[in-house]
Amino acid sequence: MVATAPDKLAGLRDRALLLIGFGGALRRSELVALDVADIEETATGLLVTIRGSKTDQERAGVAIAIARGDVACPAKALSEWLTAAGIETGPIFRPIDKAGTVRASRLTCRSVANIVKAYAARAGLDAGAFSGHSLRAGFLTSAAGKGASIFKMMDVSRHKSVDTLRGYVRDAELFKDHAGAGLL
Repeated sequence: MVATAPDKLAGLRDRALLLIGFGGALRRSELVALDVADIEETATGLLVTIRGSKTDQERAGVAIAIARGDVACPAKALSEWLTAAGIETGPIFRPIDKAGTVRASRLTCRSVANIVKAYAARAGLDAGAFSGHSLRAGFLTSAAGKGASIFKMMDVSRHKSVDTLRGYVRDAELFKDHAGAGLL
């Protein structure tokens, strides 16, 4: 999906949004709440402070790691977006008006869903099958498919229950070691 992002301001923003959302298994509300101060770049990736979430109503906050990528790098995409947009403080993901001006406000959760759907369509996928949650679900399903430890997945996704996370893993492993493999 990110390969279809144009080299324009909105494309840079969208590429960073998709990669940060996927790489951090973030909810769309967590993505739009991110500020520049919540990100620390390290040699191995990004340390991202999530100040509050659906499962952190007390807003105790938590830090997660987003690994650098070999094919598509969240840290590089974020740096390119922030530099091109001239953003040094405040919200990371912002609307861009028709004149190409980056606004000071935050994107909405609905905007994240629309961006995900638009890029799914650009990539030739069924946009109706995608939502703002697809970044989070996609990370977990992909990580499970690659054999990641469920506990490491929980570190990133911040799931408190293995049972909740199991749904993502089950989908990724339906055919792995299938009892009927080789029978037909």
